[in-house]
Amino acid sequence: MIRPQLPLNALRAFEAAARHLNFTRAALELCVSQAALSHQIRTLEDRLQVSLFHRLPRGVALTDEGAALYPVLTEAFDRMAIALDRFVGGRFREVLTVGVVGTFATGWLLPRLVDFEAAHPDIELRVQTHNNRIDLAGEGLDFAIRFGDGDWQGQDCTAIVDAPFAPACAPALARRLKRARDLANVPLLRSYRGDEWPRWLQAAGVSGVEACGPMFDSSLTLASAAAAGTGVALLPLRMFEQELAEGRLVQPFAQTLALGRYWLTRLRSREEREAMKRFRLWLVGQEGG
Repeated sequence: MIRPQLPLNALRAFEAAARHLNFTRAALELCVSQAALSHQIRTLEDRLQVSLFHRLPRGVALTDEGAALYPVLTEAFDRMAIALDRFVGGRFREVLTVGVVGTFATGWLLPRLVDFEAAHPDIELRVQTHNNRIDLAGEGLDFAIRFGDGDWQGQDCTAIVDAPFAPACAPALARRLKRARDLANVPLLRSYRGDEWPRWLQAAGVSGVEACGPMFDSSLTLASAAAAGTGVALLPLRMFEQELAEGRLVQPFAQTLALGRYWLTRLRSREEREAMKRFRLWLVGQEGG
């Protein structure tokens, strides 16, 4: 198919004039004379056989046809600018969009991203955080990193990190906990997964203790509440190594509980591009190394 040659200069002149609603300011932006800009717009109007502006005594206003054309051009120029910005050092930076559960993003991925950027400067990684509920297709994601058992219908899943759960709390509260049964005397902070505390208590050999503290929708908020002294949280401690090292959180008991893993997932219907393959191999290599 032979496409007609686009009058790019005239389209740019129209877009600038429509944005400013002023030919003088548009001409200054484009570093041309007002007469040259007006000529370009007249040429475009003649080609389209419509008027794009109402010429008023003071300034201009878009006609209905101009108002319909303006957002289309704005989007097109923005997309071209984004595409051109991806060329760095003579190479095209491929965009890779990854949805990441917030706990994994802050506790594991972000501290390592500088290494990924250094190793793969031609990949533009875009990270969107979520709370483990994600729609890969609906959100247009290449990958999602989430916590669970690796059984998500229609998706390829690659295990990344094991992260056993264990109780954690502020140091002052930890000093009150000599044995697991002492948890009956403090608030047990809960997540939306209601079976976590019962399973841990059973593994620790404790009965008759009920978790009835506040409920939170992510391990990040659970950890913040625990560090503030609100109660004891059951957390994937691998994701909170910095808080533990700095003493903001303390692990009062050694007993851990395996509730799942962190997984890299993608739709089977989505072909794995080269950038996706390199990201997957990098992730797996971080733990393997």
